[in-house]
Amino acid sequence: MESVVSIKQTHEGFCSFQCVHTKTFRNRRVRVRNSVVLATGIHGKLNDKNGFLSKKIKRVSAISKSETFTPNGKAVNGEKALKLNGINEVNTRRNLEEFENNNHLRRLIRNGELEEGFKYLENMAYRGDIPDIIPCTSLIRGFCRTGKTRKATRVMEILEESGAVPDVITYNVLISGYCRAGEIDKALNVFDKMSVAPDVVTYNTILRSLCDKGKLDQAMVVLDRQMQKQCYPDVITYTILIEAACKMSGVGQAMKLLDEMKTKGCKPDVVTYNVLINGFCKEGRLDDAIKFLNNMPSTGCQPNVVTHNIILRSMCSMGKWMDAEKFVGDMLRKGCSPSVVTFNILINFLCRRGLLGRAIDILEKMPKHGCTPNSLSYNPLLHGFCKEKKMDRAIEYLEVMVSRGCYPDIVTYNTLLTALCKDGKVDFAVEILNHLSFEGCSPVLITYNTVIDGLSKIGKTGRAIMLIDEMKEKGLQPDIITYSSVVSGLSREGKVEEAIKFVYDLEKLGVRPNVLTYNAVMLGLCKARETDRAIDFLGYMVGKGCKPTEATYTILIEGLAHEGLAQEALELLNDLCSRGVVKKRSADQVLVKL
Repeated sequence: MESVVSIKQTHEGFCSFQCVHTKTFRNRRVRVRNSVVLATGIHGKLNDKNGFLSKKIKRVSAISKSETFTPNGKAVNGEKALKLNGINEVNTRRNLEEFENNNHLRRLIRNGELEEGFKYLENMAYRGDIPDIIPCTSLIRGFCRTGKTRKATRVMEILEESGAVPDVITYNVLISGYCRAGEIDKALNVFDKMSVAPDVVTYNTILRSLCDKGKLDQAMVVLDRQMQKQCYPDVITYTILIEAACKMSGVGQAMKLLDEMKTKGCKPDVVTYNVLINGFCKEGRLDDAIKFLNNMPSTGCQPNVVTHNIILRSMCSMGKWMDAEKFVGDMLRKGCSPSVVTFNILINFLCRRGLLGRAIDILEKMPKHGCTPNSLSYNPLLHGFCKEKKMDRAIEYLEVMVSRGCYPDIVTYNTLLTALCKDGKVDFAVEILNHLSFEGCSPVLITYNTVIDGLSKIGKTGRAIMLIDEMKEKGLQPDIITYSSVVSGLSREGKVEEAIKFVYDLEKLGVRPNVLTYNAVMLGLCKARETDRAIDFLGYMVGKGCKPTEATYTILIEGLAHEGLAQEALELLNDLCSRGVVKKRSADQVLVKL
């Protein structure tokens, strides 16, 4: 839904702002610390540009050989001064080495060399260096993005063991990584062991993950904990909870959270209201959603195009076309410009109703409102023409689409290929498939399955098998639907032995045939008047743990009748009906054929 997308986009943007603000503050803190180091010589980071600092250190060292000052102002001469100077030189050299090591770590991570960066970090820890928090946080983020949460955790462990103090941003990155990976328990474990106080971003990350998994009760417990820690919820916090309440408990419960939110002095934003309006629409309460929309300006929050699109989609799903058309007019009068999504909702609805002419009118009006049609605008039209078997019009609009600079996506091509194969124009479908890669649109599994099934149905199973080899070369793994189409094709062509061998080969490859695959073989055997072998194959199928369907039994009954064993077929049918294996309606259809 658009509301969900808007929530994520808006709130992620806010989180990014928080991170940037915190990072700026931390950078300023590091600069202050470096200045103190330069003045006092205490442990920390030094900026040695062109060896200038090293020269100054040597000069200070030379002076200290004759006289060294202590904090109380008394001069220290002789051996004691030499020893103290030696310690200072060792410490300074150590600080410079650590500084250079952290610089190298930054470069590795900045260049995307995460594994090398990880190894270098381990070596730094072994040498006793204190790693810089910022590159380590980037390393944790990089591992989390690639799903390597265990390595991300190890980086955190190295940080903590080295004596460095991870800040809240570092913890937030790791917690977010666990949440995205669906490892909420591990995220909660990190959350519980944080060495710094969680901030509102931490809580929001945990709450969103719990709510996405349907654990609203647990989320409310976390919210109570947040309140007790005096880390006050923001609009993002409440919007996450309100959305979860709409999904799991209904709008009534969500409205209670809205009231609580206002009581706590937290003002809802347009995303919050969009979530509630979406909740009303999901419950079929369209009138309440419209009332809520009309009341929004009085709360100081103006509806946006997403708000209107949610209600428009609900109107269309209820079949209220006249209301939808009027609603778009009202939207324009209120100064809320429609988006491409607005028009696509209307086009999709009209095409499903078969009102293709009206959909074309909407499509042509889009540029007048500053909206350029995209593939989602044209795809419903192409699908509608294909459904009505008007392939010429479909191809015509495909050309219009391209001429206007809107390039078809894989959904567009899959729609055309399906229609062409159903219409028996499989050769044309193969031609389109062959040109897809040149069009910059890579075929997916369903694309190949459509064409392979089409070829198998017109007796070109050999060509279908060649396409299976081709898709494997492109890194696409055939599924049982792909293979079942070929088995059906071989059986239909009377090549039953090849079909059986194909099934056995699949099993050797670890591919488990389904009931459609086995049924295709049995149908081929029955057509070849080998019903006894088909019955044996039924036993083999059951032995492999595949449960027969009603279609399986009707194939065998019709096979017996086809061999002139009508009486035996009738007895088997009656027996299966009495046991409820075959329904009466199906039995009646079989009886007509006997």
